[in-house]
Amino acid sequence: MKFNKFLDDIKVYEAGKPIELVVREFGVNPEDVVKLASNENPIGTSPSVAKVICEHATKAHLYPDDSMFELKSALVKKYDVDESNIIIGAGSDQILEFISRAKLTEGSSVLMSRVTFAMYEIYARQVGAEVIRTPSYEHKVDEFLSAMKEHKPDIVYVCTPNNPTGDATTKEDVLSIIEAALKDTILVVDGSYMEYAVAKDERYRIDPKDTLGFDNVIYLGTFSKAYGLGGMRVGYGIANESVINALYKMRPPFNITSLSLAAAIEACKDDKFIDDSISLHQEQIVRYETFAKENSFE
Repeated sequence: MKFNKFLDDIKVYEAGKPIELVVREFGVNPEDVVKLASNENPIGTSPSVAKVICEHATKAHLYPDDSMFELKSALVKKYDVDESNIIIGAGSDQILEFISRAKLTEGSSVLMSRVTFAMYEIYARQVGAEVIRTPSYEHKVDEFLSAMKEHKPDIVYVCTPNNPTGDATTKEDVLSIIEAALKDTILVVDGSYMEYAVAKDERYRIDPKDTLGFDNVIYLGTFSKAYGLGGMRVGYGIANESVINALYKMRPPFNITSLSLAAAIEACKDDKFIDDSISLHQEQIVRYETFAKENSFE
């Protein structure tokens, strides 16, 4: 059987090993396993969200509202943008796929830091695009500007805070990268962990409104982390209306489930859960840093 030749250069994404598999492989008790590999919210899911999921279980035979009106309205309120600026995906990684398919062809190129989210490369290689990486795992502005000038990439990915290294890029530096890009280059600002960076230092806050003034930038967010909905697969992109219209042509109908949609809508209402999630994270960062210093880890 022959498949697209680009598949030869693609490594399958390896998700964090599930607790169930660890239990089977090593014969340990499930309660003794602490899973860190997928950055899942350690306090679980909001009780009010869990209740809504149960209430909507009887509606599983119905297709979801494909306009996603209520969820978009919640994001409009949260970010002070227009509904026409929003696209919803099955996780923010589905929107990454839309962007790659809409923008890239064989011979295109994408730019990213040396170590970052694996799906940027995978989606690029699926369409035969070249992957260019900066020398450093951190998002160093000078390295990005130099690579952009030399390679003129079709897409530039800025993941802040970066997955998996954790380094973050200030708003000032992100805007410097955006302003230096060619007008036909799409800048993807992946803010999946943005809530955590903002809690630590306001200099790293990037709101979608900060990037909406640019015709070639899309901001990505997710409900998988601070909102505790990794298992429901809901993410979003916020961009200029012309970018959103192009991406909608790549979107399949009913791309998130009825239960996922209900869960995300309810999650937007539970500010206390988000605050508790972020507070716990900030407390444990200090504990982790102390441990690292005591054991001479860089």
